[in-house]
Amino acid sequence: MIVVSEFLSAPGPELLAASGHAVTSEPTLWRDTQRLYTLLSTAEALIVRNQTQVTSVLLEQAPKLRVIGRLGVGLDNIDLAVARQRGITVTAGRNANAIAVAEYVLAAMLHNARDLAAANISVRAGNWDRQHLGGTELWGHTLGLIGVGEIGRRVAKRAQSFGMTVIGYDPLVGPFDFAAGEQGITLLPLEEVLARADVVSLHVPLIPATYHLLNAERIAQMHPSAILINSSRGGIVDETALLDALTHGHLRRAVLDVREVEPPPADDPLQRCDTVILTPHIAGLTAEAQERTARLVVTDVLQVLAGGKAIGAVG
Repeated sequence: MIVVSEFLSAPGPELLAASGHAVTSEPTLWRDTQRLYTLLSTAEALIVRNQTQVTSVLLEQAPKLRVIGRLGVGLDNIDLAVARQRGITVTAGRNANAIAVAEYVLAAMLHNARDLAAANISVRAGNWDRQHLGGTELWGHTLGLIGVGEIGRRVAKRAQSFGMTVIGYDPLVGPFDFAAGEQGITLLPLEEVLARADVVSLHVPLIPATYHLLNAERIAQMHPSAILINSSRGGIVDETALLDALTHGHLRRAVLDVREVEPPPADDPLQRCDTVILTPHIAGLTAEAQERTARLVVTDVLQVLAGGKAIGAVG
């Protein structure tokens, strides 16, 4: 039995249907804990996104589980230690959505530089305000990357094509990881990246070392005209500190695709802040990225069930 507890895009369902395995696939199954536990009692594979919390308690309900497929790259919703102890393979959609996220970051930067939506609204209201709607250029500005892995390097390449200088910090990159330097990214201490960057974009996983990495003290190190873009994980930013900085003019704007709580509560104060742009965790959800992710993860899951190895296996 293969259980899919969240939305699975094509060609995932087609690949599973042709596999010969019994499959239960329900986009909202993650919300029905008891039904999910019942199905997991006989399941050999579980495919999730980020809403299903694959905790030790959930894994106790799945004595036959052999493989977990994660439709994405973030792994903070999966208890990797328990899965490893149980001998359960965890495979993820490595790099399958990296282009989509990189293009989202470029879209966010361009939106803040040349706000076409505001200009469109103004013209449709009968105005012709050329003085205030010209915007700024990306050329000559500095992009600071917090995280210079696969996504960060793709962002850097695209930003450099616009004439931006790219600097970066990555707590997981060692002195002999040369990829960032070869991409033209100057690696600096975190404090220097924050102080120098016109745009700061986050691309690190949510682990204990990165939780609230951007706290009040570090946000204060950014200059007031800077923009913060978070398309990684909400917990990396202290949202209370961010709201305070935005409210008091210590930071120009933020673009948040991810939140500490998803979806945020109805009384979310950031929704009332005019200097933050909020999107519903869509950076990696282009049609092309979803196709690549579904194909990779489902193929890996079926490969493990057939006795093979997963190319996206998490160590």
